[in-house]
Amino acid sequence: MRTFVIGDIHGSYKAMMQCFERADFDAQVDRLICLGDVCDRGTEIRKVFDVLCSISKLEYILGNHDYWALEWIKSGKIHDAWIFQGGRATIKDYPDGMPDSHKILLDNAHNYFLDKQRLFVHGGILTHIPLENQDQDVFLWDRSLVQEAMKRVSNHTISPITKFEEIYVGHTPTINFNSKLPIPACEVWLMDTGAGWGGPLSMMNIDTKEIFQSEDTRMLYA
Repeated sequence: MRTFVIGDIHGSYKAMMQCFERADFDAQVDRLICLGDVCDRGTEIRKVFDVLCSISKLEYILGNHDYWALEWIKSGKIHDAWIFQGGRATIKDYPDGMPDSHKILLDNAHNYFLDKQRLFVHGGILTHIPLENQDQDVFLWDRSLVQEAMKRVSNHTISPITKFEEIYVGHTPTINFNSKLPIPACEVWLMDTGAGWGGPLSMMNIDTKEIFQSEDTRMLYA
């Protein structure tokens, strides 16, 4: 069994399938850790979830866009910020509501996932508070960990920030730092390479650090 981590998919089914093909991913044998934000922006959210639901060893981490979508499905509540940030694509892709299998996947999503000394979380964490004492909003939205990691790299200081061996995050696109590749910063790996903004989707073997990447989504959906 190999273990892969994949960044924010944002409805880019074609990009996800390219990553799977290039990694020779086996949905019945390999494990996939999804860092969340499958929802919004892209046009094929339902198809992405259909595939994810078929993966036998899937660990799904809730993203902030997933949270908004789940709130809409459960209560009909629509945040203005959600619509502004691409929520209309999710609403359009589910005109008759979300299938139970997709709802269950989101309902059972992790706020974070621990694999030995590796931590997987969508947004980030507060480094001075135990994980069990942190609010869900932190895991969904926090960028202070990424900011500190990138600051240390820019200052040529790569000392660890936390007790974890590695931390994998989505949420903050690497294209904000002029990179289309996942960025290692101290013990933090930034895995969102901008698929939701027209860039590529990235998937990585966490043991070998081999990266498998799609074409830019702006080209796949031109």
